[in-house]
Amino acid sequence: MSNHHRVVILGTGPAGYTAAIYAARASLQPVIVEGSEPGGQLTLTTEVENFPGFSDGVQGPELMVAMRTQAERFGATFRTGLATSVNLSERPFRIVVDEKETLTADTLIIATGASAKMLGVPGEQEMIGRGVSTCATCDGFFFRNKKVLVVGGGDSAMEEATYLTHHAEKVTIVHRREEFRASKVMQDRARHNEKIDFVLNVTPLEMVSDGNKVTGLKVKSNETGEERVLEADGVFVAIGHRPNTDFLKGQVEVDKVGYIVTSGHSSATNVPGVFACGDVMDSHYRQAITAAGSGCKAAMDVEKFLEGSAVHDWSMSSAK
Repeated sequence: MSNHHRVVILGTGPAGYTAAIYAARASLQPVIVEGSEPGGQLTLTTEVENFPGFSDGVQGPELMVAMRTQAERFGATFRTGLATSVNLSERPFRIVVDEKETLTADTLIIATGASAKMLGVPGEQEMIGRGVSTCATCDGFFFRNKKVLVVGGGDSAMEEATYLTHHAEKVTIVHRREEFRASKVMQDRARHNEKIDFVLNVTPLEMVSDGNKVTGLKVKSNETGEERVLEADGVFVAIGHRPNTDFLKGQVEVDKVGYIVTSGHSSATNVPGVFACGDVMDSHYRQAITAAGSGCKAAMDVEKFLEGSAVHDWSMSSAK
């Protein structure tokens, strides 16, 4: 297989796979570099009940395999590996995979996603999908009338906790300090919700489980050193996300957190011919369906770019 391609897509998940489906159907023969977690975060999810078209829900890994197979059906090809560096300063673009193989491309779609920051405590990784979650919108429905913990002190934690009150019987926000980083309006909203309690100035030590599912979180008081277990049916880790953009090394414009900046409602970056989709450029929604939609946009923008027409700047026009 030649190492030069019209379209290279970095990353999979709903964004990368959808971009691959659309690009392949446009006869662009895209090559997808799968990364270290083929299928993205959904491969760590069990039941997905909010993706359209599956009335009884679908397993996250099953959904990702179906998307990958669909892309292959139309001619997309996959390479296992991690993009370790890129050169976007000249054409064709150069993408180094696993620090050894170099691909060149006329256009590039970045769909490398964002990784949830984790606590790093024992039992956490083992219990992901079995009571440990990083997405209330995705998993809150499974905790109807149950008791859950939300670990964090920023706007994300307050937002997750408030959302979970629509499902859970009781929500407890656990934070390592007495003061929160969240905005006052978000704090007030949480404090005025009768379903939300607070356990402050404690350090999480360990996810507690019965071997099959989470039963609580062991914490230590930062004042007395006393350890105790906060009993719960679920633990939501809400300490932020980290966009997977380190390999870009400043070659594409990113915001202060590291999310790729795109132009208006398009997927275009500040580098002509480079496009971004999914959680790597979306710090707000972070849903499988919105990621898939942005992957569609990226592939369509690439097709227009390769045809020689400039990507339309939707920010300069009115919606029709």
